[in-house]
Amino acid sequence: MKNRKKPFRQKARMQGFTLMEILIVVVILSILAVAVVPQFMDAPDKAKVSRAQADVKNLETSLSMYKLDNFNFPSTSQGLQALVQKPAGTPEARNWKPGGYISKLPNDPWDNPYQYLNPGNHGTIDIYSFGADGQPGGDGLNADIGNW
Repeated sequence: MKNRKKPFRQKARMQGFTLMEILIVVVILSILAVAVVPQFMDAPDKAKVSRAQADVKNLETSLSMYKLDNFNFPSTSQGLQALVQKPAGTPEARNWKPGGYISKLPNDPWDNPYQYLNPGNHGTIDIYSFGADGQPGGDGLNADIGNW
């Protein structure tokens, strides 16, 4: 009885993966990585564009509150700074809310100031970022992002 061979099940458990099986798994994982990774590579850029769009909407809302109190939007020369501190000049901000309409002016995700025009080229007022390149116009990430 000592010379009995080990049962088949025990022998199968002792075997590992063959080199061919490992190579097939590596190839499959590589193909998946090539297909999936490029979709996530531009995620930070898309996030910056989304943040700029959200900032523009928030500034537009704050300017609407400013207008409700003061009956006019700030002039281009008064700028977005009128949301933080009481502006001088015309139109006068007679009912400017103490403490302002926002605590601090944000910069766009590329660390440039947001632009403001009154009257705007696209509507009553324009609030916009020049995009990644910081220059007017452009395509893709370099395109202007505004409230139009």
